[in-house]
Amino acid sequence: MHPPPKITNLFTPSPSPREQFFDLLDAKAAKLERIVSNGDASPEGFWYDPEQPEWVALIQGTAVLQFESGNLNLVAGDAVTIPAKMTHRVKRVSKDAVWLA
Repeated sequence: MHPPPKITNLFTPSPSPREQFFDLLDAKAAKLERIVSNGDASPEGFWYDPEQPEWVALIQGTAVLQFESGNLNLVAGDAVTIPAKMTHRVKRVSKDAVWLA
């Protein structure tokens, strides 16, 4: 008999003042993280260039994702699928931002 599943509250405060990543699911086919940004945007000049498509959902706060073609302004509840090899960065993010990715 297996023990019951563990409950994870997505709004648990981060123990660090810096951005942190918390694995929610790590399986062969997919990985799901909770990201508590604490206001940390991408460093100036840094661009993500993912090998795989990415899905991100902003659960709390606000953020601006920057792409070569322009910016996306996100509010809590917004979700975005980013194709593989589409360079992007987090231009701005609120102190209270929480993501699923």
